[in-house]
Amino acid sequence: MRCQFRDGKIPALTLFAALFVACATLPGSNEEGFVSLFDGQSLKGWTLVAPKGAGYGVTNGVLYCAKGGGGNLLSEREYADFILRLDFKLDPGANNGIAIRAPLAGGSLAYTGIELQILDDDASPRYARLRPAQYHGSVYDIWPAARGALRKAGQWNSQEITVIGRRIQIVLNGRRILDANLNEVRDVNTLLKHPGMLRDKGHIGLLGHDDHVEFRRIRIKEIARANLNNIPPEGFVRIFNGENLDGWKGLLAPPNDNPTNRVRLTSQALAAAQAAADRRMRASWKAVNGELVFDGKGDSLVTSGNHADYELLLDWKIEPKGDSGIYLRGNPQVQIWDPREGGTNAVVGSGGLYNNKLHPSTPLKRADRMTGELNRFRILMLGDRVHVFLNDELVVNNTPLENYWQPGEPLPATGSIELQNHGTTLRFRNLYLREISRE
Repeated sequence: MRCQFRDGKIPALTLFAALFVACATLPGSNEEGFVSLFDGQSLKGWTLVAPKGAGYGVTNGVLYCAKGGGGNLLSEREYADFILRLDFKLDPGANNGIAIRAPLAGGSLAYTGIELQILDDDASPRYARLRPAQYHGSVYDIWPAARGALRKAGQWNSQEITVIGRRIQIVLNGRRILDANLNEVRDVNTLLKHPGMLRDKGHIGLLGHDDHVEFRRIRIKEIARANLNNIPPEGFVRIFNGENLDGWKGLLAPPNDNPTNRVRLTSQALAAAQAAADRRMRASWKAVNGELVFDGKGDSLVTSGNHADYELLLDWKIEPKGDSGIYLRGNPQVQIWDPREGGTNAVVGSGGLYNNKLHPSTPLKRADRMTGELNRFRILMLGDRVHVFLNDELVVNNTPLENYWQPGEPLPATGSIELQNHGTTLRFRNLYLREISRE
């Protein structure tokens, strides 16, 4: 078996996952633990979103996308880490796609989810000028697959897709054609165009594009992955260790909470102001049973260091009528509200860039869990652009964060991450950061 790696480098992977993937993708691997996603007789277990033409059908044990039809045919269940196996057969020039970790939605899931290309690469001249990451097996427009393993149109192909964390591997007809670690994608335009590549879980689907394509023997094996508190995913580091406030400091009291005022302080005045802020911090912020707990009586909490471009993960919990937010590069803020009827702002929901004036300030949808339950933010900060996922729902998509302290000026290139206080009890845990150095 020949392996294809991007730029000649083997992406980092834990030893366990590497051994698991290596064994799972060998030709002739057994079927233990796999369950069928297609019963050979119906579309039971699937939902067709935004159907086109005749959509999809079933005949003689084959699931097919109709000529001139399609839409997004998505599994009713969501999946996180898994091995997916299926056979497919292409008509000449046919185009389709396999969605993974996708939302239950219409439109192009290559952007809000992840699409693995299904394509008759040999169709010429139709596909002669595609970009490398648009051919069969590629993570569409993100990571190119090796070519040459696809059989001629009209013949059945067997494909295995292994997804563990940010690692995606594809074996086509016994040959490894893709080994992608999405944490290694650092191109700004790609990251901003494809927020779906950040998703942890979602639906599996077939993405029809008017061409007749047949599928059979679709089966999946889920891979359990432990999510332990304060143990970061691969590629991330903890910014809260679960035990103490190392790496954090108190926010300076007004007016020096404003960075434009803060820079005017002498080094001696700054040190005195910071010492006072740290005393207030230690009185009101505590590490309790792996959580970062605020008693509602002090000031905001700030990272000791500054950060530029990054992906931030954190879990948060508020009480009734709670109000908080996450400052990015020292600027407010990704908003946190009480979502209950009669809460601080139940209609709007959390996650929006609250202080924006010229650009959208409200989330695309309301994705909050009920007060008292843990919520998870996934925030991507690149340049002045922000993606926000709340509980796996994309609520901010490629929106500029405005400079609150100096309106009209560019957002600072670096700055602290701040946990905002509004006088209510707050709880945070699982604060993880992945620094991104741009290509």
